[in-house]
Amino acid sequence: MMFVPGNNPGMMADAHIYGPDSIMLDLEDSVTMAEKDAARLLVHNALKSIDYGDTEMVVRINPLNTPYGKKDVEAVVKAGVDVIRMPKTETAEEVKELEEEILKVETELGCIGRTQIMAAIESALGVVNAYAIATASKRMMGIALGAEDYSANLKTNRTPGGAELLMARETIVVAARAAGISCFDTVYSNLDDMETFRKEVELIKTLGFDGKSIINPRQIEVVNEIFAPTAKEIEKSLKIVAAIKEAQAKGSGVIAVNGKMVDKPVVIRAERTIALAIASGIMNKEDVQ
Repeated sequence: MMFVPGNNPGMMADAHIYGPDSIMLDLEDSVTMAEKDAARLLVHNALKSIDYGDTEMVVRINPLNTPYGKKDVEAVVKAGVDVIRMPKTETAEEVKELEEEILKVETELGCIGRTQIMAAIESALGVVNAYAIATASKRMMGIALGAEDYSANLKTNRTPGGAELLMARETIVVAARAAGISCFDTVYSNLDDMETFRKEVELIKTLGFDGKSIINPRQIEVVNEIFAPTAKEIEKSLKIVAAIKEAQAKGSGVIAVNGKMVDKPVVIRAERTIALAIASGIMNKEDVQ
């Protein structure tokens, strides 16, 4: 998910050509108070006029308790945004308030249920309430970590190893899995240190995150490379899925691959590996026999 400032028309126009899975147009932290209204109009027009293809379009709005938040909701819902990202989410009540605002606009447009919600968790209170936030609305498609504000809230600093973020990361992953939604990691802003960025992406994949937020197209290739399954993993997963189908055809509940019994967790991982391979463009659905 690539962050793009909502006050930069050139970046908004070109962002999709680099191939991110998701583009987040930002109306919050990257836009000064003096530019809020102009940026909202720019984002609305970008969503209406630019062909982003299959790229998921997200807009980070300003908090609803500011003079800008509700206007942001109206503008981006009317423009057909896929997902609204809530900044600095701390309680389930905040999610429900946003849901009400979205519903007002969708009711007017006659498209109830179209807009999804993503909540950014950026404080200690948000981490404590992660599961309540994740389950506050049927529109909630994912929760994300915002590390800069979170670290400041903890009265600490971000470090290359990320020890200060570990508990928050694990909590967000667990909350998302318990809620049946996705989870996304925070940005890494030092573009001159791609080695540490790579290590961070490897870590968050190991923790179970579904994806990584980025700030520059240079980071896309690294994320794709690390999250995409290897040829060996795909081959093994295809054998497991084929064994499942063979066992089902025989009416057997026992699955074996290369003489070894296969249990349900292994099957789930195999199916996820294949789904990632398809999403990464490594293979097609038709390749799964």
